[in-house]
Amino acid sequence: MRPRSLEEVRGQSSVLRPGSPMRRLVEGSGGAAGPLSAILWGPPGTGKTTLAHLVAGAAGRRFVELSAVTAGVKDVRAAMDSAARERDLFGRQTVLFLDEIHRFTKAQQDALLPGVENRLVILVAATTENPSFSVIAPLLSRSMLIRLEPLSDDELVDLLDSALTDDRGLAGEFTLDDEARQHIVRMAGGDARRALTTLEAAAGVVLDAQAPGSSPEGPIPIALADVEQAVEHAAVRYDRAGDQHYDVASALIKSMRGSDVDAALHYLARMLEAGEDPRFIARRIVIAASEDVGMADPTALQTAVAALHAVAQIGMPEARIILAQAVVHNALAPKSNAAYNGINAAIADVRAGRGGPVPAHLRGSGYAGAQRLGHGAGYRYPHNAADGVLPQQYLPDDLAESADYYHPTTRGWEERLGPRWARLRSLVRGEEHPPPANG
Repeated sequence: MRPRSLEEVRGQSSVLRPGSPMRRLVEGSGGAAGPLSAILWGPPGTGKTTLAHLVAGAAGRRFVELSAVTAGVKDVRAAMDSAARERDLFGRQTVLFLDEIHRFTKAQQDALLPGVENRLVILVAATTENPSFSVIAPLLSRSMLIRLEPLSDDELVDLLDSALTDDRGLAGEFTLDDEARQHIVRMAGGDARRALTTLEAAAGVVLDAQAPGSSPEGPIPIALADVEQAVEHAAVRYDRAGDQHYDVASALIKSMRGSDVDAALHYLARMLEAGEDPRFIARRIVIAASEDVGMADPTALQTAVAALHAVAQIGMPEARIILAQAVVHNALAPKSNAAYNGINAAIADVRAGRGGPVPAHLRGSGYAGAQRLGHGAGYRYPHNAADGVLPQQYLPDDLAESADYYHPTTRGWEERLGPRWARLRSLVRGEEHPPPANG
């Protein structure tokens, strides 16, 4: 069922619109120096290999396919030498299709550069991972980056219906119930290859259930139960080293921040089902407990840190329960980013050069010669005050009046901290007189 022409391609309407770089490459047009190379980035089953074949079919080009899983620098150089012979002897361009380019090392990718730079080959490289993380910059700059999207439900339905009737598919020998069709679409997750594989497997289930020697009249129906028997799990869209790794992790954090427990558990499940390291997830939860919950519920950090240690000791699959508890705690907790904003404001002052020498009375005095330098002289011991607080300058001179970093919210436990911090600040900075000191 692989498309033989642009008209048979499902999906990617934006990438293949008239006049687009990819369409011009498929149709055989290019600039004065010849067609550019292309890096096709997208999930499995979205047409990367198909588009490479269509590029090769234009203007009688020669097609050479390598897989980064098995090929090395020697294979790349042999392909380049062969391309040079084809060009010199027959005037024919070579399309080099390199599947899973993200698996190539930097040295292996470097070997591609001369052929791409001199237009000796039209490189069509495919990757399921963000090229920004996996492809060297010189190769990216010499290629068009084409991003492919998962097929829509309607496009998958069209694909399945075509496969049922096409001679290259099931040739009209089967029909597909509506419930079965929708189940295949849902399980495929935008992956055309997975949809076709599931359809073929379901047809196999139906044939296996037929009585030996029987020859049914007319097309054989494929029901929902046949599809469910053929496939058990939905495709999980996730890559542990590229953009989806960061996108789903970001969605988890933002769902906890937004107090949507269901969404947070959904993204946690996606990460776990895709095989994400549970320790990575636990670390993100710890960060969120401080950044987004903070002092509005200090116990969220305790739960998160406990989860971090427990996950390291327990491992999967039980670690999923521990992570879920920490995620639920973070999502349900009142939120405050006051501590996060406070440290950022303090760092901004430090980076701007604010903050002079440490006041002499705060400097360390526990070493020989410190007293002679005046370190510690005049320090007032807070425990000598009735409530453990007394007026004293702690900030450097240039920040003593202007520093104002921590602003408690009125949410959760932090609501009680606002008045306390306001009073402490007034006492420490001499704006309010404390009770007399003891002794």
